[in-house]
Amino acid sequence: MVQRRFHYDRAFEYYLRAKAIPYVGVDEARKALYGPKKLKSFDFVVYARAGNNLLVDVKGRKHSGRSRRQLDNWVTEDDIKDLQQWQRVFGQGFSAALVFLYWCEAQPPDALFHEIFEHDDRWYAVLGVPLDQYRKHMRPRSAKWKTVHVPAADFGRIAHPLDTLLGGGVNPAASTSV
Repeated sequence: MVQRRFHYDRAFEYYLRAKAIPYVGVDEARKALYGPKKLKSFDFVVYARAGNNLLVDVKGRKHSGRSRRQLDNWVTEDDIKDLQQWQRVFGQGFSAALVFLYWCEAQPPDALFHEIFEHDDRWYAVLGVPLDQYRKHMRPRSAKWKTVHVPAADFGRIAHPLDTLLGGGVNPAASTSV
């Protein structure tokens, strides 16, 4: 287990272990050099039951837990470029994905998210987005900070329970808790 500084990464690792999903944590202390450029490391290689394995970059966001209407999903342009490069490096059998881990102030209603869990007295909701889908729908958010986001309606269509991205075929009508 890699030593993780941020509660979002620790919570996601707990989630993977609790669901017995095979993974390898990426050591953030070792930044990879690829050619002349330094690439930002992603967080986990997560092994799928079916389909491509995932190169996961965890994005932690705080959320009220009361409404799914506005889910922050911004990332930096470098996040996108570097994940895309990692996907090329790993090649066939691997796909990059952004996993948004929403820290909710209280346990969210079951109907609000498909996957929720509690870790260290905090509630989290999990949504995954394939990088290719995110790129297709992303829009500029801040030129100054070089960030992008996906508009809410599009995000609602392309974000899925992580189990779906891993070939688990979760019934979207059913909520699952760890």
